[in-house]
Amino acid sequence: MRLGAIEAGGTKFICGIGDENGEVFERISIPTTTPEETIGQVVDFFRDKEISAMGIGSFGPVDLDKNSETYGYITSTPKPHWAQYDLVGEIQKHIHVPVAFDTDVNAAALGELEWGAAKGLDSCIYMTVGTGIGVGAITESKLLHGLTHPEMGHILVRRHPEDHFEGSCPYHKDCLEGMAAGPALEKRWGQKGIELAGKEKVWEYQAHYLSQALVNYILILSPKKMVLGGGVMKQEQLFPLIRKKVLDTLKGYVQHPQLIEENIQDFILPPGLGDNAGLCGAIALAKTLQQ
Repeated sequence: MRLGAIEAGGTKFICGIGDENGEVFERISIPTTTPEETIGQVVDFFRDKEISAMGIGSFGPVDLDKNSETYGYITSTPKPHWAQYDLVGEIQKHIHVPVAFDTDVNAAALGELEWGAAKGLDSCIYMTVGTGIGVGAITESKLLHGLTHPEMGHILVRRHPEDHFEGSCPYHKDCLEGMAAGPALEKRWGQKGIELAGKEKVWEYQAHYLSQALVNYILILSPKKMVLGGGVMKQEQLFPLIRKKVLDTLKGYVQHPQLIEENIQDFILPPGLGDNAGLCGAIALAKTLQQ
């Protein structure tokens, strides 16, 4: 079984070919510029690949309602040129196979559940902290959808008492994404995250905001694993800081063996699939069409 996969990101589109076991045979990275240029290259990659189905995990917001006239669209994104863009429709004009479509983070959550850090479980969340913050969720083996799809990167968080940064989200200013995504880091400190590795205060602030978010997700969704990926989470010193703050904030209220100091490293952890979480997630989406 040859399955096509697209991890459609605001910076780059990762396209690949894989199988029902999550093995990736071929992959390519295409810069996200204008839809015409980017999708043209995507179509060229898949044109002669003889795939039986395709999965697309996309940056958003996106329309996932199959009864909607704009199903398959990227909708109110601030990404220039991409707002109200018919992503699925444009792909299917040229690649004539069934397409499964979801958010990039829902796809990554599915990949981690199928083959990664949450393998064998029926629930998890996947959070990416990079250019933006997005969170996908699976509960009782189902991807979480509702009126639209979860936008857990834009929840409201309490400010760090020493942090006077106004926030960088164009919609909400000081929501989680506005305070803790990569652009917020750069705007607040005047340097990219990778250049701030040794500055303790930077990661204290990051852990303050990200741990609050995880506590909220624990209290609302009660996931069995919390997988944290994206460029900012490559700063591995963040994980112990976040885990400690989660436990400090919960104060023992949610009682479970996973939520104690000795075990929490197996509950809040990096992707088992590494940088392939999104692409494998798109393969897992395509696989759902074959079942």
